[in-house]
Amino acid sequence: MMKKRSALLLVVLGLLGGSLLTLVLMTYPGITSQTSPGEGLLASITGSSQQKNELKKIETAMDLISKNYYKDVDRTKLIDGAINGMMESLGDPYSNYMGQETAAQFEESIEGSFTGIGAEVSSQDGNVVVVSPIKGSPAEKAGIRAKDIIMSVNGESLQGLELNKAVNKIRGPKGSSAKVQVKRAGSTELIEFTIIRDDIDLETVYAHMEDGGIGVINITQFSLNTGERFKEELAKLEKQNMKGLIIDVRNDPGGVLQVVIDIAEQFVPKGKVIVQVEDKNGKKEQSKSNGSSKPYPITVLMNKGSASASEILAGALQQSAGATLVGENSFGKGTVQTSYDKQMGDGSLLKITIAKWLTPNGDWIHEKGIKPDIAVDQPEYFSVAPINKEKLPLKYDSNNMDVKSAQTMLRGLDFKPDRVDGYYDQKTEEAVKAFQKEKGIKVTGQIDEKTAESLEAALIERIANPQYDAQLKRAIENVSKDISSAVSKP
Repeated sequence: MMKKRSALLLVVLGLLGGSLLTLVLMTYPGITSQTSPGEGLLASITGSSQQKNELKKIETAMDLISKNYYKDVDRTKLIDGAINGMMESLGDPYSNYMGQETAAQFEESIEGSFTGIGAEVSSQDGNVVVVSPIKGSPAEKAGIRAKDIIMSVNGESLQGLELNKAVNKIRGPKGSSAKVQVKRAGSTELIEFTIIRDDIDLETVYAHMEDGGIGVINITQFSLNTGERFKEELAKLEKQNMKGLIIDVRNDPGGVLQVVIDIAEQFVPKGKVIVQVEDKNGKKEQSKSNGSSKPYPITVLMNKGSASASEILAGALQQSAGATLVGENSFGKGTVQTSYDKQMGDGSLLKITIAKWLTPNGDWIHEKGIKPDIAVDQPEYFSVAPINKEKLPLKYDSNNMDVKSAQTMLRGLDFKPDRVDGYYDQKTEEAVKAFQKEKGIKVTGQIDEKTAESLEAALIERIANPQYDAQLKRAIENVSKDISSAVSKP
């Protein structure tokens, strides 16, 4: 297990709470774990005449500001601002600078635990975009979805903010409340969530056995302990005479590269490629398996929240181990970041995109994602927006997006409103009355706060029930078919 504040170069593929998870992959020439604080990053720009002039220009600007600005100046903030400016000028949402506090949170992310709402975010065109909510997190339970754009937190706009500043506003102490407004594709109005921050679970691997000897292993992120936990759970399933395996990486934002390689090696035959890394000069380095294949069929479950390391696993198992991909098109993050902490010398951290990663077949999936072999969407109610409690009650003849959300929820819970276009007609009123009667709520046919909260709670319970998971059911069907085909072969 790696220790915190490791001096090793950390290669990054995913992001957690706004800070990219770290992946140990390789040491690049000229920058080693022996580099002393203050060497490398700033010292490296003192070589040529041009580099000296560039450094002098920065120092001159700082001196002019410090001496002439009409208020006292914190030089540390100036330095941080200068570095942030350099990173932002790259136009790369995955390259950024972290001050001491954010860097410490980054280390917590690597270890697999932190306090917050539990949503992966990145910066795109000045927007804070959700990569995916973390399984079981407050964000997931509240209804945050991949691709949501977080517009504000507790009334403070996040538009145009540097990513670390935005993340610090999203995060907060356990038990505190975050009122989050998001923009979601397909919705004409902002959607508001009230999320209670909590400790995000350290556990990253969950496993169980379905009927017919089909094992299911869910990986929520690729943290430092995930590889060992995966091996443990896989061994338990195999001892139970498992006949087929489903690896579920839905809403898994990525993580430590060596961990995903270790997991893939358990299924990819020796000598076959797991992943390729291509540097700025076009030089490719292949990571080949030292493992072996398995005698049972494998299916990988993924969705639009499956990013980075999850996509590496999906691509490797599909192209080098014959696995079937089921679900939705994945997120599409095909770049690799390296994290530099010791070189900065003060507890801060610089994270820079240093390469592309490619699938075994040489595909670069950046901003495209990986297409599933079997496309399966979840029912509409899986991504329905919550009802705005400030616009209640909803009643007969109302016509808005909140009514549409309520109708979608009612239909998902088998209370047939007949329409889901946002108009509160008589059938909608009857469906609301039926729901209120079943839940022991005063039967009015109107959606007040108690009814709205009860609707949302019932829907969350249904979504969490595997019985209604269309993607998982289709994956089970696929593995069952593969098992039957293998048995029937002479």
